[in-house]
Amino acid sequence: MVKLSDNALRVLERRYLVKNERGEVIETVEELFWRVASAIAAADRLYDENADINATEKEFFELMSSLKFMPNSPTLMNAGRELGQLSACFVLPVGDSMQEIFDSVKNAALIHKSGGGTGFSFSRLRPAGSVVRSTGGVASGPVSFMKVFNSATEAVKQGGTRRGANMGILRVDHPDILDFIKCKSVDGEITNFNISIAITEKFMEAAIKGESYELIDPHDGAVKGTLSAKMVFDLLVDSAWKNGEPGIVFLDRMNADNCVSHIGEIESTNPCGEQPLLPYESCNLGSINLQRMVKKTENRYEVDYDLLRNTVHSAIHFLDNVIDVNCYPLPEIDNMTKLTRKVGLGVMGFADLLFRLGIAYDSEEAIELASSIMKFINDEAHEASRRLAEKRGPFPAFFESTLDKKTPIRNATCTTIAPTGTISIICNASSGIEPLFALSFVRNVMDNDELPQVDPFFADIARKRGFYSNELMRRLAKEGTLHGFCEVPEDIKRVFVTAHDITPRYHIRMQSAFQRYTDNAVSKTVNFPNAATRDEVAEVFMLAYKLRCKGVTIYRDGSRGDQVLFVGDKVKKEETKTREITPRARPEVTRGITEKVVIGCGNLYVTVNYDDEGICEVFANLGRAGGCPSQSEATSRLISTALRSGMHVDAIIEQLRGIRCHSTLRQRATNPNIKVLSCPDAIARVLKRVADIKAEEDARKNLSAGESFKTPIEPANSYEFDGHIMDIEKAGAVNCPECGNDMEHEGGCVICRACGYSKCG
Repeated sequence: MVKLSDNALRVLERRYLVKNERGEVIETVEELFWRVASAIAAADRLYDENADINATEKEFFELMSSLKFMPNSPTLMNAGRELGQLSACFVLPVGDSMQEIFDSVKNAALIHKSGGGTGFSFSRLRPAGSVVRSTGGVASGPVSFMKVFNSATEAVKQGGTRRGANMGILRVDHPDILDFIKCKSVDGEITNFNISIAITEKFMEAAIKGESYELIDPHDGAVKGTLSAKMVFDLLVDSAWKNGEPGIVFLDRMNADNCVSHIGEIESTNPCGEQPLLPYESCNLGSINLQRMVKKTENRYEVDYDLLRNTVHSAIHFLDNVIDVNCYPLPEIDNMTKLTRKVGLGVMGFADLLFRLGIAYDSEEAIELASSIMKFINDEAHEASRRLAEKRGPFPAFFESTLDKKTPIRNATCTTIAPTGTISIICNASSGIEPLFALSFVRNVMDNDELPQVDPFFADIARKRGFYSNELMRRLAKEGTLHGFCEVPEDIKRVFVTAHDITPRYHIRMQSAFQRYTDNAVSKTVNFPNAATRDEVAEVFMLAYKLRCKGVTIYRDGSRGDQVLFVGDKVKKEETKTREITPRARPEVTRGITEKVVIGCGNLYVTVNYDDEGICEVFANLGRAGGCPSQSEATSRLISTALRSGMHVDAIIEQLRGIRCHSTLRQRATNPNIKVLSCPDAIARVLKRVADIKAEEDARKNLSAGESFKTPIEPANSYEFDGHIMDIEKAGAVNCPECGNDMEHEGGCVICRACGYSKCG
């Protein structure tokens, strides 16, 4: 009989179990596991007509029902059902033509409908403003097209079980890199994307040395200018400090581990960043529940390596079978996936394992355990894959790969550390390799009652040691950490640390420890307290580079408008109050530029001025009679008022860009000097140019004033935050839109651990 927590049952009933046309659940949990086990075991017959399918089916059923291993959500949802799409993530190419771009939009919609997430590199697209010779038009650039993909994702609801999720990546040497870094600075923009910058070794070397680097036009390979690498790095840090994005991926080291480089170059990853993939590849993920990989000897727990070995071998067998029974959404994906047969076996419940072993997450012992246990899993996964190759043959691209030809292997990659989201809820385990976010939190139930939800192992220890009480658990849910609880023994406080007790340095060191023995990459969020500085974020980015991570995602508590799971009393939403917004006075002295732009009515002279506080005014004048000067003046006045009232310039640019005027469009057909669509479009372009000038000016001013982020060459060993007071209340908290409980930030996404709702971007 499958034993699950009440919370796991709720999540399964809501999102995984089969329902009839009236939305009624018609499948039990046990039937779900048998359905999946049967569908996946059937692949054995492809390689041996006498295979004992029943034995394999029982093996897979026991693997899942015992909560030792769980495949990714699409496999649980769709195996043995009509849809049959079992992969979690895909990467699609985005070529530099209108047909290629919209083919990719269409293909992404099909993948989202089937329950998968998609990653894209927009690095092949020519920069905004480039002339398209075939049409005489002007290229919109990567950010503009990413918004098209975002809108398409919004329209696809994935059958009510999973929301569309995307990763958008741009190379750091793309000419539009500054636009891309800032593209999510306005709340509500590009909400269905996580974004990351593809960092090169050349860029990092230039940033460390304080040198410039070249920007390359992907269309023709020409150098389009240079930027200060330090300035770009600081802008990246500033944006991540403000709202957690963009993340960074170290593209060169991902490609250094690309064993099938003869097929293609890795350009992008899946939405949470842990799975680098070639265009049209998919990956099938699953995770071992480490809290189940223990045995008790007398009064202590220890890792059961025999059980772990058997579980790894069964899991690799399971994941390799998934590749064959999968119904892929595109023939190109079917072909590429079977050419390399990549799988990604990872872990969950690592924090739970540490609790049982009595090891603090932020300790040298935990770092050493992470390395040794992942090395064991990786070695055994490769051994299991080699055994499969003996029976089934290596992956088809093996003999052209960079792998050792003497030892054929079934799968080009075997291991990945993914965020485990809802499958960790099903297994009642901590997510991935993350520390526990909270030992206790309050769950809202009927009649506005609130019940403390406590980590079961901590509750058991608290009862045995005599300090358990509902009052203490409610206090703990409010404070979020045992720090300052004098009634809790010190040895318990040291072991039961949570995410915000742990310094960012230890977060990165833990990620590095797992990365050392992981084929693909590691999903990990580095949590910062709200009071963290930009310097501390810069140090973590540099430390991730130094420690050979393949990417890093950070989140500073309370830095987003859609704040996720938070520590402290829930912030009650105040009633909206009407208030008058008064524009600031026009400054006496401004600086700026005037640019001549050719439009259908003649020459438009656009002046954009700014002061130390930001862009503050716009003037637009026609150089000769005609046109609509009154409308240009009205537009300019309204823009100036909005800017001095605090409206973000990016929001104004977004509203103006792309507006069309028939007069200008008619003239564009014969006048190659016209590169805009209308007066408002021209104003948007000049606003954008001045916004970039202002941003670079601010960065240089900070450098000269000695207030810039101090990029560390060798991070100090004594890296700590001052104090450990982590009870900051965070403004802007929101609840799960489906069940009203708090949500948790994980790998660039958010997840509700109460009902399983999740969203990336």
